[in-house]
This record gives sequence, structure tokens and C-alpha cells, in this order.
Amino acid sequence: MHNPLTVNGLSAAYQKKPVLDNVSFQVNGGELIGIIGPNGAGKSTLIKTILGLIPRLSGEVTVFGKPYSSQRKLIGYVPQRESVDWDFPTNALDVVLMGRYGRLGWFRRPGLDDKRLAMECLAKVGMADYAGRQISQLSGGQQQRVFLARALAQDARLYLMDEPFAGVDAATEKAIITLLQELKKQEKTVIVVHHDLSTVKEYFDSVLLLNVTLQAYGPTETVFTAANLNRTYGGRLGFLERLGHMDPFSAEGR
Repeated sequence: MHNPLTVNGLSAAYQKKPVLDNVSFQVNGGELIGIIGPNGAGKSTLIKTILGLIPRLSGEVTVFGKPYSSQRKLIGYVPQRESVDWDFPTNALDVVLMGRYGRLGWFRRPGLDDKRLAMECLAKVGMADYAGRQISQLSGGQQQRVFLARALAQDARLYLMDEPFAGVDAATEKAIITLLQELKKQEKTVIVVHHDLSTVKEYFDSVLLLNVTLQAYGPTETVFTAANLNRTYGGRLGFLERLGHMDPFSAEGR
């Protein structure tokens, strides 16, 4: 069995400024993995470069042992909500149906089975009653749920999600993590760009700490330590002391 994702020596730049430098890792199947790091660390760039949305300077990406270009159908992607044109004239159901085109091809129209599956995906994220609603009329949390439903409709084996928890209400956050846990039970692999350090231990099996270069990667209980966090964030971690329900400064992390 091949690993769901293997990244070797991946580098990328914006206008000649390095954003990713020689990043290498491989993920295990059936895990929830958080990508953690400061602003500008290259977290979103890593996701986009893996997906070929940003050209790589060097490196290789394989998905289940084959080049990404031949494995697109196996990957579901949830972009940052801010990067989506929410004024595009379409409703929630049509957005979710877009997730089926990878399997149908662009010249086949979704059939009744596809529409039934799309409605099931909307129901899983609590949005079935909004299927006919224009996406511009939905709240930020509702829009995020619709994009999660689209990813579910792809029926992927590997999911890449760029800050799905950003700017959502507590109910939506709970719905999202419930969905991620369900995907894990189905032995899917989910990689999530995440910014809230207080929930890392609760949400993720493994963490990848990134600041242009890979700082650490592995099981959350061994990698998510004060030493690794301080190296990743450059010592700017005073705010962690205010997170009473999280203790990154465990004995093993000192």
C-alpha cells in the first residue's frame, strides 16, 4: 500500500522570494493532519503547490504512489473562503454538483444519482434546506459548509482543506470537525491548514509545523511541543500562556 501523499524536496517562490524551501514528508492513511505555522509561513502555498495551482521550483509530489496529475480524481480540495467569488450566480446544489465533474468529465451532465448524492452531502453538513439558495445569500459559515459538501461529493480518498475553520461560528466548527472524524472512520486522509493552536491537540492525529521550511512533522502528542512551536513561530508565543485549556509547555516540550 502506498502512502496517500508523499512530498519530496518541494520548493516554491513568489516573485523570486522563497515561500517553500525543500519540504519533504509523507502522510499515513486514515489520519487527520494539521498544517501549523505563522502568517506567511507557506501553509496555503504548500497546499496549492501540491495541487499544481502554484508552479513548483523543484520537488516531486505523488498521490498513492503515482504523480498527482494522474490521481486528481482521488483528491478533494476546500479552498480558503476568501478566495472564492461568492457573487457567481449559482445555488448551493449546483456548487456541490461541481464536485462530481471530476468523475463525470466536463461533457457529461450530472444525472439523478449525482443529484441524489449531492443532496446527501448537503444534508451531512446541515445545508439540505438551502439547496436552492444562491450562494451569495448564504452566511460565511453556510458557504463554508457548501464547499465541504462539494468536497464530499468528489468521493475522494485524500482531502486538502485550506483553513476550513476560519471565520465560522461555533456550530459550523462543530459540524466540520464531526465531518472530518467521519471521513477518518472511512479511512480517508484529511490535511487541514489550521491557525487555532488551542484546538490542535483535540482535532489532529498528526501535525506538520511549517515556516518556509519543515520544522517538525509527526504524531501530535510528540511533535506539538513548546520547543517545536517556539522554533516554528520564532519565539513569538507569549499569547499561548493565556490558553488555559491547552498546555504546549509540557515537560516533554521544554
